[in-house]
Amino acid sequence: MKRLKIIIALALLFSTGTWAQKKGIFWLGADISGTTQLESTGVKLKDGNGVVMENTALQKEYGMNAVRLRVWVNPKDGWSSKEDVLTMAKRARKLGMAIMIDFHYSDWWADPGKQNIPAAWKNMTYPQMKKALAAHTIATLTLLKRNGIDVRWVQVGNETTHGFLWPVGRAETNMKQYAGLTEAGYKAVKSVYPKAICIVHLDGGCDQKRYDFIFDGLKKYGAKWDMIGLSVYPYWDQDAKLTKSDEETSEKVIANINHLYHKYGSETMIVETGYRADHAEEGYHWLKQFIEAVKTRTGGHCHGVFYWAPELEGDYPLGAFKNHQPTLIMNAFKEESHK
Repeated sequence: MKRLKIIIALALLFSTGTWAQKKGIFWLGADISGTTQLESTGVKLKDGNGVVMENTALQKEYGMNAVRLRVWVNPKDGWSSKEDVLTMAKRARKLGMAIMIDFHYSDWWADPGKQNIPAAWKNMTYPQMKKALAAHTIATLTLLKRNGIDVRWVQVGNETTHGFLWPVGRAETNMKQYAGLTEAGYKAVKSVYPKAICIVHLDGGCDQKRYDFIFDGLKKYGAKWDMIGLSVYPYWDQDAKLTKSDEETSEKVIANINHLYHKYGSETMIVETGYRADHAEEGYHWLKQFIEAVKTRTGGHCHGVFYWAPELEGDYPLGAFKNHQPTLIMNAFKEESHK
């Protein structure tokens, strides 16, 4: 009887996918937050054979098993509102793709160059802003949960290299308040999705100093995080004189990932990357090698790679499509998914 129970337990373990979870899934994803806005302009995306496809399904075809979706607080045109995010999350759920929610805590783009306070929060005190941040986080995630969406990861801020909600949460001048706002977001996430992985995300994944600055500060003031998110763009690293080559970016990122694990005990994820779409062959080779490196040279502590807006063309040079079709860059994900 005891032996029979063991056999049944093992059968359930394999059939429910628990074994795969214990083994660890390497996540291949894309931030496709702009999909609905792109559709509103009449753009139709196509696969490599020229067949028109919806973007989420197209990413799935190219090997992605996850999507990343940004949230703005009160966007004037409705794109990246919590309702817009729900629309995209439903598409991902239908395809069995894992979901990452990326809170910008702004009415528009938030990144290292701008972290603008939402208009409705402009005159708030720091304690009031913490409450508003928590309420917005809870409202967004509750909407998703009530609609049957399982959220695996949540970013508490986007590229918060200098903090967010400036000047209230500017890291260089108000580290304690930045930490307090981050902690408010962390607690809000856990109140809705207790098992969600909370990510603090910085840019310049090759630059160890900026990561030490932020995470030393968060640790000093008691803010919690579950995972560190990195942006990795060889193009921008070289433009900023942080590195001199694609290879140097990769090497410094690997070193930083290992450093972050040994110093803070933190797991990591590449939550944004990109390469020049007009150099697709170079991009394919770099991305393929980079994915392999973060998988094999970080002791299993880097859990995935997400491409930022692969479908985006025009003024943005670092997508992965041309004429609304995937370039060779996207094959790096497809090939990885078939291993």
